[in-house]
Amino acid sequence: VLAVVCLTVALASLVPIAGARRSQDLHCGACRALVDELEWEISQVDPRKTIQMGSFRINPDGSQSVVEVPYARSEAHLTELLERVCEKMKEYGEKTDPTTHRKSYVRVISHDGTKMNLSGVKFDGDVTSSLKFACESIAEEYEDELIEFLSHEAENVKDRLCSKRTDLCDHALHIPHDEL
Repeated sequence: VLAVVCLTVALASLVPIAGARRSQDLHCGACRALVDELEWEISQVDPRKTIQMGSFRINPDGSQSVVEVPYARSEAHLTELLERVCEKMKEYGEKTDPTTHRKSYVRVISHDGTKMNLSGVKFDGDVTSSLKFACESIAEEYEDELIEFLSHEAENVKDRLCSKRTDLCDHALHIPHDEL
């Protein structure tokens, strides 16, 4: 009887750890997918497209303090992207590492229509809705940081934002960079 009680207590103590790991994997995966999608959307904008920024007030000398900046990385464009980018999470599935049992999230529909390797990928409504919800939470909570990093062509935005700035992926610095 004592052995059964000890085993039950030991197993019950593991359940919160597994749940916490799942949540950590989900938020890390959502952050990384969010950055991937934002970077892809930015890359699709014509680099010659610009937007006027600055004050539209007339200075005493009759001039205006307006500058043209590239539209792709403008705050206006990035804010617009953040409003809709989490819809792309429906194009992701969940992959479980057979050794560590950690979850990662991968595209199941490519941007360019090439065939994807979907072996071992779980793709269902629960996965996509959880990923979308986590994405929306991250986009809202870290909107300023996302705009700050993406408004400049920074390197390693995924690692810098998802691991160092937010600690969403502090466990996952070993995750390979995804190529979209």
